[in-house]
Amino acid sequence: MHLGFLGSAESWYLRDLRRASAGRHEITCFPFSQLAARIATGGFSPCLQGQTLPELDCLLVRTMPPGSLQQVVFRMDLLACAEQTGTVVVNPPKAVECAVDKFLSAARLQSAGLPVPRCAVSQTLEDALEAFQELGGDVVLKPLFGGEGRGICRLADIDLARHAFQLLIQAGAVIFLQEFIPHAGWDLRIFKLGERFHAMRRRHGSDWRTNISRGGQAEKFALTDETMELAECAARAVGAVMAGVDLLPMQSGGWTVLEVNAVPGWRALSKVTGVDIAEQVLDFCESSVSFRRGSGE
Repeated sequence: MHLGFLGSAESWYLRDLRRASAGRHEITCFPFSQLAARIATGGFSPCLQGQTLPELDCLLVRTMPPGSLQQVVFRMDLLACAEQTGTVVVNPPKAVECAVDKFLSAARLQSAGLPVPRCAVSQTLEDALEAFQELGGDVVLKPLFGGEGRGICRLADIDLARHAFQLLIQAGAVIFLQEFIPHAGWDLRIFKLGERFHAMRRRHGSDWRTNISRGGQAEKFALTDETMELAECAARAVGAVMAGVDLLPMQSGGWTVLEVNAVPGWRALSKVTGVDIAEQVLDFCESSVSFRRGSGE
């Protein structure tokens, strides 16, 4: 299998996949932000630095770098064209597009009947301030597009909120607010890959954000039928075959689905669980390629 890796050449994940491959697969790295395309009589061709990319069996989307609206839309279009011309894309472009859009993914999760935090999206200062009060005066402000915890902050002061909203409106941004949910300093990350599930508890003693990149500590967690079902339904709601589903335990009992990541990492998860997830990712990509060829798509 010839696998295209959309990410940084310095990525730990690229090294981990090559280790797990042990030469069984050819893995070529492409920086997402430098990709281009050509459309001519022969059809569509993705390019890099003026050179047409080699034919790929599978394209693994490992990151979604920040960019302008035009850059984000072009990258999604590029993935869709690659899929249409026969390359297996993991995750499917529609899933990446949905997960990277906080409003769309929250709407899909809510529509699927999943428990989600209350959210509000505004385009004016007046509406944003009203939403701030509606959500209890304690909110999490998130960029509408983005992932990996970039640009997220908590606002619990009306004056600070007003200043932040004004700056975003001046920049032409949409204001996405999510109610802050008090918690015990930990959440659950479930990694779903096809029919496989792995999980870890992420704990932070001094920050409401539990991201491992921000100093959160990973712990093993035994999945229950309830948490697996929530992860399955959440991934299905955005159309992801590989997903990182974040669940937060409610003080009143049960769980709320915070978000679905369509480019989930597995570095801490592999260490905590002792599972070679990179090997499973390669097996999943290979079986997806075989299935597509066998079905004649």
